[in-house]
Amino acid sequence: MSKALNIVLLSYHNQNGGAGIAAGRLQQALQKAGHQVTYLVQEKSGDDGAELIRKGLWAKLGNWIRFILERLYFLPSEKSKSIRFLFNPGLIGQDISRHPAIQQADIIHLHWVNFGFLSISNIEQLLKLGKPVIWTLHDMWAFTGGCHHSGDCENFQTNCGSCKFVNKPERWDISHRMWARKIFAFEYPNLHIITCSEWLKSRAEKSTILAHRSIESIPNALDTEFFQRISDAKNTLQLNPMKQYILFVAMRVNTPTKGFSYLKEALEIWKKENPATAKNTELLLVGNVIDSYEIKALPLPATSLGHIADPSKMRLIYSAADVFITPSLEENLPNTIMEAMACGTPCVGFHVGGIPEMIDHEVNGFVAEYLSANELASGIQWSLNHTPNEAARDKVISSYQEDIIAQKHSELYFKYLPDGQA
Repeated sequence: MSKALNIVLLSYHNQNGGAGIAAGRLQQALQKAGHQVTYLVQEKSGDDGAELIRKGLWAKLGNWIRFILERLYFLPSEKSKSIRFLFNPGLIGQDISRHPAIQQADIIHLHWVNFGFLSISNIEQLLKLGKPVIWTLHDMWAFTGGCHHSGDCENFQTNCGSCKFVNKPERWDISHRMWARKIFAFEYPNLHIITCSEWLKSRAEKSTILAHRSIESIPNALDTEFFQRISDAKNTLQLNPMKQYILFVAMRVNTPTKGFSYLKEALEIWKKENPATAKNTELLLVGNVIDSYEIKALPLPATSLGHIADPSKMRLIYSAADVFITPSLEENLPNTIMEAMACGTPCVGFHVGGIPEMIDHEVNGFVAEYLSANELASGIQWSLNHTPNEAARDKVISSYQEDIIAQKHSELYFKYLPDGQA
């Protein structure tokens, strides 16, 4: 490393979502590598290294107003409540280009910036400073007309429009208008793109907004000294040490895109095929439960642990679990899989997004055919036969350990510094 850099990381929230957590972990990794790192957020919870970009009652009120205005702008185009937060126009935000930390930074590094934090225009204001602006993409929003995951829609490869998320899809709808704003606002040579997965990189490279750029793929970092298997975790959590536990984690357990219906179907299939084992198996749920009736209707006894913000408790839960299942229909590079594997817990997930890059099929977990509950059921049984799994932890150490990820980011930062500053 030639010198210590002054780096500013930016994300909407420090803990509410995988992107914010990943940014905080990157801050820790870069600081250990010797850099000076400031992590600025609009909303904060807990006690970590993140700092509020603006403090006080008026700042909170402004955050709320911008969030509401963004939702109100989209409301006339909204197809249904179910997609309300799957599409963000990116028109409402705040100018942070004069913030002291931004002014002093060598590198400005964006993460997830929606919900009224930074608008498309605000991102352009940062680009106009002339400093290297690195943007780690945690979903597709940067190169679509507003959706975070396009699913089977490929309109981002042309000029968006005819969007499946709007109530009256047409060629010049809101998605096309936001696409047009991005293609001009992001046309700066000092904007550099990182994706967390090779899957997202391949999507970005096909987009009209980012196709002409060199895009790097660098995964999220994990502190593998902290996330490791804890002995006697079941007893510590007051779980039955003689039982097997299947773990499911989601911020909102019943969210359709998290695949809860596939989890239920897979458990029904697995229980029918393994009745004796099923009698000794329970389900652990971490996250907010929207509909408790669905939990009661599951084929296995289920314990809802609610939302867990404490990493130490999550480490115990991963260690207590015999298998971690994530039947998500849309994913990039889930922190939860990384954390579970670091604790030696085999993981099961669909062949979607970056999941196949994380799980080596029938080595450290099981990659199920997309949308196949039968395959998920097979994955549960395979994983129960292979827990704990040393190969799972080995994969995390070799691919996601802090020093490895910090080094990759450092090399990229110096590459993009103006001549004479490296």
